Amino acid sequence: MSFVAVESIGIIGTGIVGRAVAAKALRHGYSTTVANSRGPEAVRAALGDIGGLVHAGDVSGAAVADVVFLAIPFQLVPRLTDEADWSNRVVVDTTNQFEASDPYRGRAHIGDLTGSEWVADKLPGARIVKALNTMFGPYIDADPQHSEGRQVAFFAGDDDAANTQVASILTTFGFAALPVGNLREGGRLMQLDGFLNAKHMLLQNALDAPVD
Repeated sequence: MSFVAVESIGIIGTGIVGRAVAAKALRHGYSTTVANSRGPEAVRAALGDIGGLVHAGDVSGAAVADVVFLAIPFQLVPRLTDEADWSNRVVVDTTNQFEASDPYRGRAHIGDLTGSEWVADKLPGARIVKALNTMFGPYIDADPQHSEGRQVAFFAGDDDAANTQVASILTTFGFAALPVGNLREGGRLMQLDGFLNAKHMLLQNALDAPVD
C-alpha cells in the first residue's frame, strides 16, 4: 500500500496525552476530531482553550480520520470494539498495559501478547502503530525541539504504509521519529517494563556535532 498524506487526525481520549496530541495537531494544520466517553460538551471542556477549535464527536466520528490516536486507559480499550468499523483504520496505540488507572497501577495479564497485539485483537482490522507511550505526558505536551536536539518518539508496527504515515505526523509535530521494529519485537521494547519505556532521549543534529 502506497503512502497517503495525512490530512485529518482523530483522537479518542482527553487525558494529558489526548490533549497534547490535539494541541499539536491543530497547531500543524490537521483537521482534528476528538472523542471521549462523555460526549462533545465534555470534550470541549476537557480541552480548555483549544476545545472550540476541534470537531468534538463520538468514537465513530473520530475513527474515520486518516489516522486515529488511541489515548484512553488500556483496560477500557475493549469498550471500543463495537463503537466503530476499525477495518483498515490506522490507529496509534499510546496505551500502556496497566491493570487499573486513576491512579495507574498494576500490570494487566494478557498472556504472551504484547500490549499492542492485544489492542489489535480488540480493534479488528485496524492497522496498529505503537507510539508516544514511552514518554511521560508532559514530554509529549512540551515543544520537542530543543537547542540540544529533538525529542525522540519511538514507534513500532507491522504495516509499512501505516508506519510511514505515523512517522510523518510525529516528524511534523517536531519529534525525531525512530522505528524500533514490529508490534512483536519493537512493541515489547516499548511497552510497560520494556527497555525503552519511560526513556526520554534527544537526537542531536549531526551537523551541530563538535568536530575534532
